[in-house]
Amino acid sequence: MAKIRVLLADDHKLILGGLKSLLEPEFELVGTAEDGKTLVSEAVRLHPDVVVVDISMPKLNGIEAFREIRNIAPGIKAVFLTMHHDVTYAAKTFEVGASAYVLKHSAPTELVTAIREAMNGRTYVTPLIAGDLMTSFRETGQGKGPAVKLTGRQKEILQLLTEGNSAKEIAATLGISPRTVEFHKYNMMEEWNLKTSADLIRFAIKHGLVSI
Repeated sequence: MAKIRVLLADDHKLILGGLKSLLEPEFELVGTAEDGKTLVSEAVRLHPDVVVVDISMPKLNGIEAFREIRNIAPGIKAVFLTMHHDVTYAAKTFEVGASAYVLKHSAPTELVTAIREAMNGRTYVTPLIAGDLMTSFRETGQGKGPAVKLTGRQKEILQLLTEGNSAKEIAATLGISPRTVEFHKYNMMEEWNLKTSADLIRFAIKHGLVSI
C-alpha cells in the first residue's frame, strides 16, 4: 500500500525539522513551505494527500491558504497543527474544510492519528479543546461570523496589516497600489463601523479573521 503523501507548512525551520523526524517513518513527505503563499503553490504543484499546516504564517495565514487550496484542489485534506487554544481559530479551520485540529504541545502520536483519520474521511479534534469547540458550535453556529463578508484581497490586506505592515509595504507585497490598499482598508472599517486602523486590527483578532 502506498504511503500517505504529506506536505508540511510552518514558518519555523526547527519545527519543520522535528515534524520531518516524527512523520518520515509513517508517511511520504513530499515537501515543505514556510509561508502561506508558498504552501498554496506547492500544494498545487505536488498535490499531496494531506497538508499539515500552522495557522500563523507570513504572507497568508494557514486558514486562508487552505481555503485557496481547497478551491483549486478539493481532494487535499488539511490537518492544522497550531499553538492556538482558542476555539474561534479551531472553528475557522473547520469552516474552510479542515479535517483535524491538533495543538503543538499535544502528544506526537496525536498528529499521526489525525493524519490517518483525515485520510479515512473522519474529523479529529485534540481532546484538549474538543468539548469547548462543540459548545461553541452549538451556541453560535458555523459560517455566521464577519469573515463571510471579506473578499480574498481584503483577507490578505487584513493579515498584512495585523503583521504591522504599512499600506506601502502591503502594496509592494501584493503587487497593487497603496491607494487600493487604503480603499480596501476603509471599506472594511466602514462595514464594521470602526474608526481607526487599530480598531480594525483588534476587531480582526477578536473574531479570528487573522492569525497572530
